[in-house]
Amino acid sequence: MRQVIMYPGEDGYIVIECPSLPGCISQGKTEEEALANIKEAIALWIEDAEAHGDMVPDDPPIRLMQV
Repeated sequence: MRQVIMYPGEDGYIVIECPSLPGCISQGKTEEEALANIKEAIALWIEDAEAHGDMVPDDPPIRLMQV
């Protein structure tokens, strides 16, 4: 399980990213599609890191605040 951030993109797509995995970002036409895509992106990010012997960062607790 990883925490993700979801927000509307400029092109009308839903953008979703995983802050604990640098550069792990995806999108979809709907929230459901975006979530499915980021799950795949997370799995591939971790698989690639492990294949190269890189450390996979923990998913630290995030405290959300609106400003």
